[in-house]
Amino acid sequence: MREILLDTETTGIDPDTGDRIVEIGAVELINHLPTDRHFHVYINPERPMPEEAFAVHGLGDDFLRDKPLFAAIADEFLDFIGPDSKLVIHNASFDMKFLNAELSRLRRPTLPWARAVDTLALARGKFPGAPASLDALCRRFGVDNSNRGLHGALLDARLLGEVYLELIGGRQPDLVLVPTAPRPQTGDLATSVQPGTSYRRPRPLPPRLTEAERVAHASFVERLGADALWRQRPG
Repeated sequence: MREILLDTETTGIDPDTGDRIVEIGAVELINHLPTDRHFHVYINPERPMPEEAFAVHGLGDDFLRDKPLFAAIADEFLDFIGPDSKLVIHNASFDMKFLNAELSRLRRPTLPWARAVDTLALARGKFPGAPASLDALCRRFGVDNSNRGLHGALLDARLLGEVYLELIGGRQPDLVLVPTAPRPQTGDLATSVQPGTSYRRPRPLPPRLTEAERVAHASFVERLGADALWRQRPG
């Protein structure tokens, strides 16, 4: 299963009033684990950067002036996220609205809202009333976010990956068994355990049934009759 961790930085909070995307960071997950594939780009928003937005991410006019326009990176971005991979986003309504606004400007098909997995909604459902920002969730799950002095799309996408795995139950939420190195065992079992191998205790455990319980069970089976499944059990 392929998923994409996704984050954007913008010039403000509302694309309907002219705010634009200035950074996109995306990281590929396969079966809930990050691969070495990612997408990262800075974008010229074709408008001045407001001071309040600059204070959040530190991306100013001088830095962004020579960066590509969204139109120049749209195909590469869409190729990376693919046609149907789920998009894992913290506060998905924000990023999806901005991405679809940029695609609409180019008269390109927009991203279906059904593709988004909103980790903010997951966190609020799992921890009602608790702080659910990315920083708060990093603290809750012990994720190191010490490098997050300012917001950055790629860094935030990678932090989101660790938070997302915790929200869905850890690195193996579907209980998929993976090969692991044999662990030394102590006590009566062998010291080297191979996957798929069963072992018999050299010294059987003592019976836990009392004599009265054994007699009562035998009497119960006797009353079931000759066709009872208990009598057909081999051995």
